[in-house]
Amino acid sequence: MKRFWTQATAAEICGGWQVLLDGRAVKTQAGTAQIVPNKALADALVAEWAAQGETVDPQSLPLRDLADFAIDVIAPDRAGAIAKLRGYGETDTLCYRAEPDEPLHARQLEMWEPLLCAAEARWEVHFERISGVIHRPQSDATLARLEQALAAHDNFTLAALTTLSSLAASLVIGLAAIDPGADIEALWAAAELEEIWQADLWGKEDEAETRRARRFEAFRSAWQFANLVRAAVPQSSQL
Repeated sequence: MKRFWTQATAAEICGGWQVLLDGRAVKTQAGTAQIVPNKALADALVAEWAAQGETVDPQSLPLRDLADFAIDVIAPDRAGAIAKLRGYGETDTLCYRAEPDEPLHARQLEMWEPLLCAAEARWEVHFERISGVIHRPQSDATLARLEQALAAHDNFTLAALTTLSSLAASLVIGLAAIDPGADIEALWAAAELEEIWQADLWGKEDEAETRRARRFEAFRSAWQFANLVRAAVPQSSQL
């Protein structure tokens, strides 16, 4: 698509903020008014549009895509979105470890156990740890508490969480990433632990490294999006 505007700006309207391209309000990809909760996010969206060259690169609009996802997908079916996110807690990758006598197990304990323990203390839950890949269900009480924590978040934060948790295959990492002051690089290292282990063991491949870098940029964009959304969310509603 060719660039069809000269100036991108943000305008406050009833219910939030909108991006304007030469005075025309941007809509979501499904054709809905793209209204975001605060100026910080609107300004970041403006920056994405302003950075486009003569041809629009859809891959360079990750914040736009997350805003659209919140409006077009999360809002019409919050319950379904929360259920999907809870699923990442049911099969959280941090719970599935190598056998205790394998060297990888010690590394998993070092990087994963602190994250799980922090989550358990925060939400007063217990996660089952498993050696191997055979599924072991988490307790109903744990899943109910995670669902309660998810339900406290707004649609835009849930959109960020969906990307963060899916890329990490871990709801624990996703929730940790939206905390103020989260160490995003350390969380990504935990999410990619097994792939990094294999690369260190057998050697790195250019294609795999390129894919990992691309995934990290998506992870970082979702983290940035959650930070921008947080500016509009009352502190009392953040778990």
